[in-house]
Amino acid sequence: MLHILSNSPFKIDIYSMLNMLSAQDSLITLQDGVLISLSDNFFLDKLIKQSKNLFVLEEDVLARGVSHYISSHFTLINYAKFVNLTEQHAKCMNW
Repeated sequence: MLHILSNSPFKIDIYSMLNMLSAQDSLITLQDGVLISLSDNFFLDKLIKQSKNLFVLEEDVLARGVSHYISSHFTLINYAKFVNLTEQHAKCMNW
């Protein structure tokens, strides 16, 4: 499953998302969801334990001016790779 986090982790039931995330799943963060990809954030350790497939949309990182603060556990991708990622997963869950 592909989990798409477009909201701030503080505006959703983040613990439900973390509990649903499995090792085979992927997570992409975009819009305000990029906040969860920042280094040294409260949820980062749990995310890393749940899934190794962590992505962040580069355009949204640049728009928010946080490119120097993104965790090395996240892979920066563009819109074309985002589309490829959605094609690789049969199901998507929006948060």
